[in-house]
Amino acid sequence: MIEKRQFYIDGAWVEAREGRDHPVIDPSTEEPCAVIALGGQADTDAAVAAARAAFPAWMATPPAERIAHVEKILEIYETRAEDLAQAISMEMGAPIDMARSSQVPAGSWHTANFLKAAREFAFDAPLGDHAPNDRIIHEPVGVVGMITPWNWPMNQITLKVIAALVAGCTMVLKPSEESPLDALIFAEIIDAAGLPRGVFNLVNGDGAGVGSQLSAHADVDMISFTGSARAGRLISRSAADTLKRVSLELGGKGANLIFGDADEKAVKRGVLHCMNNTGQSCNAPTRMLVERNRYDRTVEEAAAIAEGLKVGPASEPGRHIGPVVNATQFQKVQDLIQTGIDEGARLVAGGTGRPEGFNKGFYVRPTVFADVTNDMTIAQEEIFGPVLSIIPFDTEEEGIAIANDTPYGLTNYVQTGDPARANRLARGLRSGMVEMNGKSRGAGAPFGGMKQSGHGREGGKWGIEDFLEVKAVSGWTPGV
Repeated sequence: MIEKRQFYIDGAWVEAREGRDHPVIDPSTEEPCAVIALGGQADTDAAVAAARAAFPAWMATPPAERIAHVEKILEIYETRAEDLAQAISMEMGAPIDMARSSQVPAGSWHTANFLKAAREFAFDAPLGDHAPNDRIIHEPVGVVGMITPWNWPMNQITLKVIAALVAGCTMVLKPSEESPLDALIFAEIIDAAGLPRGVFNLVNGDGAGVGSQLSAHADVDMISFTGSARAGRLISRSAADTLKRVSLELGGKGANLIFGDADEKAVKRGVLHCMNNTGQSCNAPTRMLVERNRYDRTVEEAAAIAEGLKVGPASEPGRHIGPVVNATQFQKVQDLIQTGIDEGARLVAGGTGRPEGFNKGFYVRPTVFADVTNDMTIAQEEIFGPVLSIIPFDTEEEGIAIANDTPYGLTNYVQTGDPARANRLARGLRSGMVEMNGKSRGAGAPFGGMKQSGHGREGGKWGIEDFLEVKAVSGWTPGV
């Protein structure tokens, strides 16, 4: 049993001032694997005060020096990769091989991309040849409260922390109480890298406690949040009183449009992407929209792929999916699967209950529904579990209309052999990202959505810009 009741504030590990114990549950076993402290107002205030005090000096630190600090963080991060993988696997249920190959490397990948973007970023540059005495200066927004989720913890922590560091912000991180152990290791990495005191601070807590306190805090200039749309609305309301900037990366209900001329791997690619991380990804392609002339064989293929997926404990090596994160999420997924059945969708794989051979652990059967209509609950609500809904369409226009008929707008997917059609769909789909024919976004591409999927962008130069203010200066004397 791991016990870590300390927070990282002002460059030191300190005991919680108002902490109450919180057990961290291993979702593979339903047993406690760690105990942390959840902070209170005094802890939040101390962390914000440290960040506020550190801000002037960190803001004035030349970008090249800030970049050098991040280079050191990346170097140490890579030496702690196995520690991070073990923590993520145990606390949120990612299979250990997946934690090693995807969860942890996401953090180093983003960090490397931010370093490249930061080296090329014009923090201070002339407006243009037409205005030689005008200057555009990018300055950090200030103290940032960061609230990160449990599903891709290092992915989200690095997208926020590293971008804010190179921008010149100071920060207070509140990781998810479901997956706090990797964040504590990350704080150890920051400490070992020798970042100036107060630049990075970590306080564990829940959304109702530390999360709400950061959102309302008068000395916090910005909130960067990743999580549910419900929580995003609450944070926005709370932040409005102090007019702080709010960046939100929220949920999704991605459509994957498969046309009759799609390549032979399109269906398998779509099912596996939906089920990856046990379906606990906001950008998962959970609605498979299939052109009618390919529909029946797609349903059969998708069902067979899902039925062939293995489910197992996170600690076991191999290619399988693990449990969902906790009892609440398990019950939500079970209820939504039952809702799909009750509303008339055709269950072709999986269903309610645990997979065969499991009577403990938050394991869900990989589930596929066919003959789904877009007004069904399972087609509109983000399930966050290994559940795929298949919907037929007849024309390109109908496919776009179904894809866009959702409150969300994060990621959509297109599978077609017709390049002109692919480009038309990329423009017609209302989402922050469109991925076509299995091509992943390139290094440094922005991540973020439209509509109720949030606003703001993470990753690359756009992620750095999210933490910057733009100052226009006239009357500048060049060369002085």
